Amino acid sequence: MNRKKIYLVRHGQTDFNLKGVVQGSGINADINETGRKQAACFFEAYKGVKFDQLYHTALIRTQQSIQSFLDLGTPVIALAELNEISWGDYEGTPMTKDESQYYDHMLNQWKLGNLDYAIAGGESPNMVAARMQKGIDKIIDGPGETVLVCMHGRAMRIFLSLILKLDLKDMDQFEHQNLCLYLLEQDEKGGFQLLKRNDVDHLKDLL
Repeated sequence: MNRKKIYLVRHGQTDFNLKGVVQGSGINADINETGRKQAACFFEAYKGVKFDQLYHTALIRTQQSIQSFLDLGTPVIALAELNEISWGDYEGTPMTKDESQYYDHMLNQWKLGNLDYAIAGGESPNMVAARMQKGIDKIIDGPGETVLVCMHGRAMRIFLSLILKLDLKDMDQFEHQNLCLYLLEQDEKGGFQLLKRNDVDHLKDLL
């Protein structure tokens, strides 16, 4: 068995992130100037790592965030299974006081274990987990030992819960910032250990 080391990053900042507008799988936004700077800092810090394989989602902001690694000629696969959760009717909505209350209510339902709860027209955690597991399996069974995966905030929380065999209701323990790093390493039994959590040391010049 090839023991995987997975460098898992969130995409760089978009204008939707900056303005507090809900951005899910239905919003295919570019990273902004700050996001490009974050991507450049991450590349500078980790360009010495010999990645065997790159993965990003089907949304452009994740590809743009690791484009410098693609430019080195490293093999890349786009996995739509890793796309951000769909926020349905909520997407593109500014985070007003009323919207924040609705969002907090939804998060509380998930923390209580109601993982089939979804915003109108959107996905529930269980729905995302079903497709996400297919993506995780492709990464684990795929080529190479050292891989870089770029994805999205809520999707990362579900990804980490699944790969670490944790209950989805506790996924909010995985905090994240734009272009943060989670580092995972597979052990001899096939499970994964978390080596770095929400690491942003590479962004220190921007913070």
